Amino acid sequence: MRIRYKKTAIAALTCAMMAVPAGAAYAGSGPAPKPSERSVSKSTAPSAKGNPASKAAEAAGVCDDAYQIGSTGYVKRSGVTIASVKQFYSPECQENYGYVWVWESFRETAGDYDVTSAVYSYSQDEVLGKRGWLNTTKQEFWSHGTDTVPECTAAVGSVRKAGDPTPNHGASSKRC
Repeated sequence: MRIRYKKTAIAALTCAMMAVPAGAAYAGSGPAPKPSERSVSKSTAPSAKGNPASKAAEAAGVCDDAYQIGSTGYVKRSGVTIASVKQFYSPECQENYGYVWVWESFRETAGDYDVTSAVYSYSQDEVLGKRGWLNTTKQEFWSHGTDTVPECTAAVGSVRKAGDPTPNHGASSKRC
């Protein structure tokens, strides 16, 4: 009797499934999405890792699918690290971006400072997408996007504390 009940339930379920219009999708139907395809709520908070969904990234026109390429470089002042420099790549927009994150330990004592963020093209021997900020106390800085994807590039950045005659520079690794 139990087996017959299960067969009847399966037959009813099969008939119900056949009534679903072709191409219709319902919650729970189909294979589970890959982790990269799952819908996640994106934060707009700035981040030392670099958040292409942040307000500063949005203001610079950074595509939100951008991710870091190459290794992080550092800006040092008198032997002390004061900022990180990273390069980001957007597959969707086919652009590279420079990113500078000023470390909290520097911000706590620096007062205001000047910052630049850009992408250096080894092929063109040019600094591209450069943006600069004067007398700021912000922490996150994005360059403009650059059309340098097929080229060898690195992110470059500088920080100059008020009162210093010249800026301190840093660069991420060369990426081809």
